[in-house]
Amino acid sequence: MERTVAQKLEALLTLQQIDSKLDAIQKVRGDLPEEVMDLEDEIAGYETRVGKFEKDIAVLEEEINRNKQAKKEAEKLINKYKDQQMNVRNNREYDAITKEIELQTLEMELADKRINEANAKIARKQDEIKNTQGILSERKKDLNTKNTELKALVSESEEDENKLREEREKQIQHIEDRLLKSYDKIRSNALNGLAVVMVKRGACGGCFNTVPPQRQADIRDKKKIIVCEHCGRIFADVEDVVIVEKEKSRR
Repeated sequence: MERTVAQKLEALLTLQQIDSKLDAIQKVRGDLPEEVMDLEDEIAGYETRVGKFEKDIAVLEEEINRNKQAKKEAEKLINKYKDQQMNVRNNREYDAITKEIELQTLEMELADKRINEANAKIARKQDEIKNTQGILSERKKDLNTKNTELKALVSESEEDENKLREEREKQIQHIEDRLLKSYDKIRSNALNGLAVVMVKRGACGGCFNTVPPQRQADIRDKKKIIVCEHCGRIFADVEDVVIVEKEKSRR
């Protein structure tokens, strides 16, 4: 069954009222949810950094082991060449073996240099890990504190929030997809989260720009959905100020 414009507007206004209550709950929590998320991202970044340093150290340790092995191989060759030197038959063979010994000695020195450089890099990375873990520990304490605060706030309003979310799910069943998409789009662009408003004292209840009398009459008729020409919010109805003031005077 096709719903009338009046029914569509009523459904949208009810949805707006539910969403405004949910917004109020979120407002009480302030920036805490975002702060918790930022801290979680920051902690993940520091943990990734520590992991990278540890991988770098593992690579450097492998390099050290390779150079130690190369040094051992060079040492074996030197001993072998020295033994051969004792049995040379002429000066040419002696000079050739001497050059090989010198070459392997240089290989040992180069291996030592590389080992020392790698150890220095490991020491620097270990310092980086220590500093990063110190920061990480502080950030985790901050996160724990923020999470405790957020959980306390959430627990205070959790029951109301769950009820409102259930009401919201039921309410959107009464709104066609096209209207719901428009509503969500307007809401996402509005600083105060208002997509559906009343005309109050001759002005838009969202941006407070004046609404001409003829337009107010069309809004009252509810023959079509009318939006504010300034902010694009949907007009649900026109609040009758006279009636409100009379009711106040009766009280």
